[in-house]
Formats: sequence, structure tokens, C-alpha cells
Amino acid sequence: MKPQTDAFLEKAKELLGQAETMLGVGLNEAAGRTAYLAGFHAAQALIFENHDRVFKTHSGVQGEFARLVKNDPPSTSTFAPFSAAPII
Repeated sequence: MKPQTDAFLEKAKELLGQAETMLGVGLNEAAGRTAYLAGFHAAQALIFENHDRVFKTHSGVQGEFARLVKNDPPSTSTFAPFSAAPII
């Protein structure tokens, strides 16, 4: 795994931990936003690992992520909510 990919995944794990803490104290909406950001970083990791490229915008990450997983049935079903999520 490339170092930058690992950094994206570490950030995703950190954000998921924060989201879990937020849920524990009833900050449900904040937890949802933070969990979405974790998914965003995980998607960036997949993109970087495949293309050595960093997309900085939500639309760029979502578009490239959708392109990468469109022919991968296990990933498509697993990540369909993320790739179809509206940009907030």
C-alpha cells in the first residue's frame, strides 16, 4: 500500500472513531456528517491507490469513485449509498 493511501485510510479510521463518540453522546447529525467524511477519505484512498491522483472536491471524488466501482458488483452493492449520496 502506498503511504498516501495509508494516510487516507488512517484519517478515515480516526473520523469513524470520532463519529462513534458523537453517537455515544447523542450528536447524531454530527456523527452522520463525520461518518460521511470518513467515507470520503476511504474513497480517496481507493482512487489514489489506483491512479496516484488526489481529487479535492466531493463531485470529483464521487465521480471517480463511481467510475472505479461500476463494474465491481461486490463494491457497488457495498458502496452504493456513498456513490449515490447527494453533495451536502
